[in-house]
Amino acid sequence: MTDMYDEKKVPEFALPPYPHEDHSEDGLGRAKNPVKYLQSIEQRARERQVAYETVRLLRRDVIECYRKEGVNHYENCKAPVEKYAKVVLKRDVGQVNPEFKDEKLNYGF
Repeated sequence: MTDMYDEKKVPEFALPPYPHEDHSEDGLGRAKNPVKYLQSIEQRARERQVAYETVRLLRRDVIECYRKEGVNHYENCKAPVEKYAKVVLKRDVGQVNPEFKDEKLNYGF
């Protein structure tokens, strides 16, 4: 049959922020440590993709609940909708971001 009505097997955990490597202050746009800089950019891209997929899965749960409950979805789908809204309304869609020394450097992509 279908797994639509089975209990979700997704672990609930929080990832720690990853280290971020800034550009140097000399104005040339070079990284202090190029390897760490590239690793931090790659990690940020992975975290962004995880955030997108999380939103996609939560949206799918809301749609399934709406279809399953029909006209009673206002009462019976409140929990999935609130969970979806809580994630979507976060800055950067709940993506794990590093701690920046200067918050203006958080380019938000």
